[in-house]
Amino acid sequence: MQSKRSLRDFSLVIALVVICAFFAIMSPQFLSARNLSLLMTELSITATLAMGMLLIILPGHIDLSAGSGVGLLGGIASVLVFEHKWPAPLGMGTALLIGILIWFSMGNLIVRQKIPAFIITLGGLLIFKGLFWLVIHNSTIPIVQGGRANLYSVLTTFYLPPTVGYALAAVIIGFLIFAQLRSRKARKEYGFVVEDREVVFLKLFLATQLIFLFVVVTNKFRGIPLPAVILGLIAFAVYVLTTHTPFGRYLYAIGGNEEAAVISGIPVEKVVVGAFSMMGAIVAITGFMQTSYSGASTTTVGDLMELDAIAACVIGGVSLKGGRGTVMGVLFGALIMACLLNGMTLLAVSPEFKFIARGAVLSLAVWMDVRLAR
Repeated sequence: MQSKRSLRDFSLVIALVVICAFFAIMSPQFLSARNLSLLMTELSITATLAMGMLLIILPGHIDLSAGSGVGLLGGIASVLVFEHKWPAPLGMGTALLIGILIWFSMGNLIVRQKIPAFIITLGGLLIFKGLFWLVIHNSTIPIVQGGRANLYSVLTTFYLPPTVGYALAAVIIGFLIFAQLRSRKARKEYGFVVEDREVVFLKLFLATQLIFLFVVVTNKFRGIPLPAVILGLIAFAVYVLTTHTPFGRYLYAIGGNEEAAVISGIPVEKVVVGAFSMMGAIVAITGFMQTSYSGASTTTVGDLMELDAIAACVIGGVSLKGGRGTVMGVLFGALIMACLLNGMTLLAVSPEFKFIARGAVLSLAVWMDVRLAR
């Protein structure tokens, strides 16, 4: 199994390199500081939603309503802010609470009425899409009055100053070193096998180089985009939740064998409902970023985003049957999807071929998941 996972990781790295090399050759703008900064914003939006999808897939469920929810919750915030003149924080906070309540209700239906998540969320996809169009009156609703700015509009237009970016990078690197040394010390105390010092040093060195390279490249444009910071916070929260808390271990246990989880005393219903509630919050946050990135709430916001999130998870090694998946894998899968979509946009690929490419990538990812699971 370890060799199969190594094969998957190796193939993903090769795929990413090939994709980036192809688009860099076909369009030199692909590696420009401006495009890489925009790519980071697009990646952050997709990966944020994929973080929520990870929480849903780990216990063996699926959410097909996420994309429509992105549009609906972003549309609710837009209407409250633009039409009803609510302060942006209040409008966004209200939409966030609505998202948590909706997904909490869907989670309860799934676990208490024993209705498959596929059916409930498929119904949600259609219902949310219809409600979304009703909320925005089948028109375009701006997120701010012309010539002004608010919290909603700066979500995807604000960039950290260069000095703040370098300071943030230093803090992250310091935390990585501290966490690695602490983990190594704990494993030694319990008599577990630890990696060689040279391997640990190489990993930290490469991580440091990549982090500073990211900051240098983004600073050549305007700085680190705010969505990247939001993604970092959410990814870190999901990482801690899934790897360092009982709740996270319960997610893996339920996905691995639900019957055994019930017998062992795990509160399966509460855990699944909790995962769906957190998904609602993440859908709302993604909705705010996607709507802000579009500049207004339109009928196409959120279209097919659930499929991009699922593809990012599966490409990153998350099993659709549940019980397997990591935050880093999902981030890597989201990066591949973001590079593919961004590159096709630069090459002015027609929408029909974009759909074909996205479908092919998703199908290939599922095929790899099935083959490597044998």
